[in-house]
Amino acid sequence: MQIEVLKSKIHRVRVTGAELDYIGSITIDKTLMDAANIIAGEKVQVVNVNNGERLETYVIEGTSNSGEITLNGPAARKVQKGDVVIIISYASMPVDDAKSFKPTLIFPNSSTNSLD
Repeated sequence: MQIEVLKSKIHRVRVTGAELDYIGSITIDKTLMDAANIIAGEKVQVVNVNNGERLETYVIEGTSNSGEITLNGPAARKVQKGDVVIIISYASMPVDDAKSFKPTLIFPNSSTNSLD
């Protein structure tokens, strides 16, 4: 049996942009992606701390050390610039592997989205 478990989490980053006229996705600073073990194209869940909205989308790589967190396309209707979000990815694995799996969790500065 396979179960879905937490793989990666970027905890409490500030949205820097919301671009409605775009095909979709979330753009994330590459430095944050690397630190959280998230790759371009990966499916993520975005949880908006400000309004409780939850959505799923895929990741586009942003510029390193830019602090960028931009919701694109229809997802832009679920956030406003300045909102705080949590970005989560999951992985499927056998139950026995899941028991010892350690997710990657990062806690950036929510004012700057940096890892300082």
